[in-house]
Amino acid sequence: MTLGRRTFLQLIPGAAIAASGVRVGWAAEPLRVGSILSVTGPAAFLGEDMKAGLQLAVDEINAAGGINGRPIAWTFYDAESQTQKAISATRRLISQDKVEVIVSGGNMSGIALAMAPMAEAAKIPFISSEGALAIVTPVADRKWVFKSTVDDEDVLERIADYFDKKKIKKVALLADSSGFGQGAVTQMKKVAPRRNLDVMYETFDPADTDMLPQLTRIRDGGADAIICWTVTPAGVVFIKQAQQLGLDKKTLIHSYGFVSAHYMNLAGDAAKSILLASLKLPVGDQLSDSDPLKAGILKLFKNYQARFNRQASLYAAESYDAAMLAKEALIKVNGDVSKLPQGLEQIKNFAGTSGEFTFSPEKHSGLSKKDIVLVNWRDGRFNLVDYD
Repeated sequence: MTLGRRTFLQLIPGAAIAASGVRVGWAAEPLRVGSILSVTGPAAFLGEDMKAGLQLAVDEINAAGGINGRPIAWTFYDAESQTQKAISATRRLISQDKVEVIVSGGNMSGIALAMAPMAEAAKIPFISSEGALAIVTPVADRKWVFKSTVDDEDVLERIADYFDKKKIKKVALLADSSGFGQGAVTQMKKVAPRRNLDVMYETFDPADTDMLPQLTRIRDGGADAIICWTVTPAGVVFIKQAQQLGLDKKTLIHSYGFVSAHYMNLAGDAAKSILLASLKLPVGDQLSDSDPLKAGILKLFKNYQARFNRQASLYAAESYDAAMLAKEALIKVNGDVSKLPQGLEQIKNFAGTSGEFTFSPEKHSGLSKKDIVLVNWRDGRFNLVDYD
């Protein structure tokens, strides 16, 4: 792949490390960490924030003395929202850059799903910040792969809890055709029968600009709630056309992949009808003082604002947590990268900024249903609607 100024960043010993805020003259060899994100293409709005979250984590870790005395040398590639480019970049990270850890997988589940078997075959720890449960399952085939964000199954279970409160049983899942969207369809077909939900399914292409046919079928099918599952701008089309058809009087929910102030602003007045299943970060200041995440979220808000002159997003938190989980795991195994998976499996009740992480040899995604809240968009910000 061709690498330009926007597609390649490497922090290496010497002057480059000094530029990232760490001291020159480290006694230990750098820990080579690689990341693939999409900072161009349809998923760019996620990738820019996730890249910034990783940059902040690298800076903070290096400024505090590195990991077991080793500074992080960070290599980054832009997948441009394309799976094939991500595969080529992953191959380069493994064979040429000789990275020891991979953190983040293209900010698209389809990309992370393609990267996971490559990392597994090379026995390189991969901490994905993408959503699909299939990235880390079955665990027997993903011993080197972990995930720093919530599982789509847990998100759907949390939404089902909300439906129970509202006595909603007839639902539609409108999911895009990507790995992220279809992963949700797979999980909903497991969740629906055990939660007594009557679900109709509709699909759209991530590039679609018209969903009136799908929404009309949903309206005519009598669904009382619609869940939309995408990270692409097509989700704005859903919001606006649902309002156009009068479906904004129903319960409309976007998944955690759409918790973006940019998208809410694009949706305009129609955004007021939407609920979003979200991790806690966007409403961190509205959490109870007893919530174990609140202090860390407020600290991230402050440091991210100072570093990048903008508010931290949910996606910045996911990649930031991925790097901090790698640090925590390596500390547990005295810096032995070959034992990093065992270190991650020992992490219990680790308060990150996305949630409270617990891993095990049987579970390589560390978050759970309790890390998810329901939020809305009012007065130019996300607001807490349903805490538990």
